[in-house]
Amino acid sequence: MRGGLSRLESRLGYVFRDRSVLVRALTHSSHAHESGGGPDNEPLEFLGDSALGFLVAQALVRRFTATDVGGLSKFKAFLVSRSNLAAVARRIGLGEHLILGRAAEKEQGRNNDSILADGLEAVIAAVLIDGGDDPTRALVGRLFGRQMARLRREEVEEKDYKTALQELLQARGRPAPRYRVARAEGPPHNPVFHVSVLVEGSEVARARGRSKKEAEQKAARLAVRLTRGSGA
Repeated sequence: MRGGLSRLESRLGYVFRDRSVLVRALTHSSHAHESGGGPDNEPLEFLGDSALGFLVAQALVRRFTATDVGGLSKFKAFLVSRSNLAAVARRIGLGEHLILGRAAEKEQGRNNDSILADGLEAVIAAVLIDGGDDPTRALVGRLFGRQMARLRREEVEEKDYKTALQELLQARGRPAPRYRVARAEGPPHNPVFHVSVLVEGSEVARARGRSKKEAEQKAARLAVRLTRGSGA
């Protein structure tokens, strides 16, 4: 296995008593199918998703005692989003340890957001099974603690619709969207930006805002609604 499991354990800050649990967490369904239907990481992903959601929610409630439920929900949604989980997985080098089938390997599965995020959830479940609640809580703290400390509601809200659109497209097997400033108007001290969101080179939606970020966010919000409505 690439790199050896001890290096991954070092990055996780946890040493497994039963490494077979970790191996299963790293085994993508593509490899299991090609190998004759052995165990894959999908059940662990299922468990890890629930465990991570609970532990992140618990940590947020303890840290942000003055934040309302709406704010806490946005924080949690951002932290456990597919794109953020994939970013965390990349940070610990999870991709190099994944056990993929030939097809997934050929399609650059080690750098695929969905495969990385699912793998991270499965690894979290593996720690839960192997070590119990306290090591899992500690792992979640190591993986997400710094992000939690830097969370600001305004910044998270800015990411919501863009993240939602990217995840919606990925779930349908489509590439990530691109954003382009179609035009800017008004005086330099008070400009208005018109931004298009493009999917596979075609404009899906366009919106305007007082900043590029605001316009991108509005365009993404409209694109999410249109994409969900069309089913495309």
